[in-house]
Amino acid sequence: MKVKGIAWLGTPTDRYPEMRRFALNVLGLVPRIDEEDFAVFDLPDGDVFEVFGPKAIAQDHEFMHAPVGGFLVDDVVAARREMEAKGVLFIGPVHGTPEDGWSHFFAPDGHVYEITSRLWET
Repeated sequence: MKVKGIAWLGTPTDRYPEMRRFALNVLGLVPRIDEEDFAVFDLPDGDVFEVFGPKAIAQDHEFMHAPVGGFLVDDVVAARREMEAKGVLFIGPVHGTPEDGWSHFFAPDGHVYEITSRLWET
């Protein structure tokens, strides 16, 4: 497994409206997905920034207690196998495909991170 960068950042917040406005008005990002409690912002280099409000966290992201970074790899399934063999604990299944997907895990600091891949990177 080779980590090629950090391609994704998600942040949980109880101040969703303020964080959404910050992404729009301060960072100048345009949302690809813009829901009541969840927004996805694509960056020019292909990276992604997501903001999760309380409802979005409660629905499927209850493990997010701090910002989560996504380490870019070529193949999520192979990278996960390698990491599990080294004792890393993952949360749930691999989402998407090996070449265009993600999988969350616990790091030694107790926080959640993910491995992620995108087709255009392979």
